[in-house]
Amino acid sequence: MAIPRLAIDPFDEAFLADPYAHHDALRDAGPVVYLEPIRCFAMARHCEVVAALKDWPTYVSARGVGLSDFATEAPWRPPSLLLEADPPLHDRTRGLMNKVASLASLRDMMPGWRAKAEALVERLVARRHVDAVADLAEAFPLSVFPDLIGLREEGREHLIPYGATAFNAFGPRNRLYDDAMARAAEATAWVMDSCRREHLRPGGWGALVYAAADRGECTEAEAERLVRSFLTAGVDTTVNGIGNMLYAFAQHPEQWRKLREDPLLARKAFEESLRWGGTVQTFFRTTSSDIGVERETIPEGSKVLLFLAAANRDPRQWQRADRFDIARSASGHVGFGFGIHQCLGQMVARMEAEALLAALVPRVAEIRLAGAPVRRLNNTLHALASLPVELVPANGECKT
Repeated sequence: MAIPRLAIDPFDEAFLADPYAHHDALRDAGPVVYLEPIRCFAMARHCEVVAALKDWPTYVSARGVGLSDFATEAPWRPPSLLLEADPPLHDRTRGLMNKVASLASLRDMMPGWRAKAEALVERLVARRHVDAVADLAEAFPLSVFPDLIGLREEGREHLIPYGATAFNAFGPRNRLYDDAMARAAEATAWVMDSCRREHLRPGGWGALVYAAADRGECTEAEAERLVRSFLTAGVDTTVNGIGNMLYAFAQHPEQWRKLREDPLLARKAFEESLRWGGTVQTFFRTTSSDIGVERETIPEGSKVLLFLAAANRDPRQWQRADRFDIARSASGHVGFGFGIHQCLGQMVARMEAEALLAALVPRVAEIRLAGAPVRRLNNTLHALASLPVELVPANGECKT
């Protein structure tokens, strides 16, 4: 069999507005397809996506995880030492960052995060009608994450447009990319400046990265780029992950009732929301050698687009894969990637979502849509710009 050739453009704005409408066609066409509009290969089934993510020597990240090939094109900013690096460089930098971003340090932050989440939710429940994106999904991470890194107070609003620009840059040079870059100059300058040692507060994760540089574990220039990785990995994916989760509950009130009846399902609920309504839709890899597929060959240097969100709803992997069910085990989803390049900010996202759910569940009986959601189109992210909801106050019937 030949590799199927499809006329699907995954960066067409109609596709980006509703990618799930196209995933069946991608998965059903075969384990590997060729997308003629962008002239690259693609995988959308769970088995093949996971295999490619695990096989970093064959499907490399150092040549860019976007459509651009760093072997032939200059990146828009210095490549990430984590996301856009392979071993041995990746092993060294990831090991350093894993020590800084420790689970123990996050657990120490949780009492403060829970208190902030409770105060925020109480204010919003009193208002009743809110925008779940601006008032919750953006407001809460921006109230806790910058302090974790040790960022200065002024200018933190630049983190979201910077993240959107970074993820737009993984796609083609289309209208979304051009618009993002045209708006990004101030945000990018603030982020680059904020990653410098002198602008980071003592005790934060940023300062700890520079302490590693002082010990000779990385250079001063590498430390600056590694702090920048925190700001890319820890904001946009978290903001959109929380926003998509709240949208899922608004669409499925029976699942919110299920969570209120059993609040211990909170962790499963967030994982299921990542599987069902994935924030990061796609990432690219580049082949390091010729790869035989069926009776054809994927040549060395080929870009391969991995549809993470399509893999997460693959019926070959999950029963009733299109159903949002917080009681299911979503283990094995690739919402945070898979293998050595799993998202650095995943623990932050999980704990922020846990803190928010712990505040919402006893106080909110229902999350009702109060207007039409608005998508924020992005070449990589499935994001919401606005989600008008009504937070229906609870009457104390939630189990605790």
